[in-house]
Amino acid sequence: MSKVELRQAQPEDLEEFWELAFSDPNAGWTKLNGPYFHDDLPSKEKFINELAPKVWLGNKDHLLITSDGKIVGSVGGGFEDGKLAKWYDMGITIYATDTWDKHIGSQALKLFITYLFKLYDLPHLGLTTWSGNPRMMHVAEKIGMKQEARIRKVRFYEGKYYDSVKYGILRDEWE
Repeated sequence: MSKVELRQAQPEDLEEFWELAFSDPNAGWTKLNGPYFHDDLPSKEKFINELAPKVWLGNKDHLLITSDGKIVGSVGGGFEDGKLAKWYDMGITIYATDTWDKHIGSQALKLFITYLFKLYDLPHLGLTTWSGNPRMMHVAEKIGMKQEARIRKVRFYEGKYYDSVKYGILRDEWE
């Protein structure tokens, strides 16, 4: 199994990260990571000059995933309740399809949960996905997260309705 690690993005990572994550608007991950929002991928210039400094550089809530030292994905999250800062929801993306089904996502998500419980004094961490992403649902369940909510038929994609699915883990369950 490959060595999976999380780390903050560095300025020298930005071109490689953009190429991996955002250069192909038809990349496989874009069909799984909230495609119903119809978000446009940033241009290289916008990513490097605007998005990366705001979201990626120096941000303890958005980290790169590396496998054997190579960037393969990212983890990130934030507070659902804004300034109250008591309800944290996270996500994970593995970008290149040739790195899927190699247990990188489950390893990275475990590392991120451990990291977040050290970073924040919270009793609960959450993850939201949708029924159109069975791999993500499997990873969440595989690492011990519990399905806490299923909001039926609220995600519309390619002419079909899907469920929004929320998972969670409590600190005492994780420890």
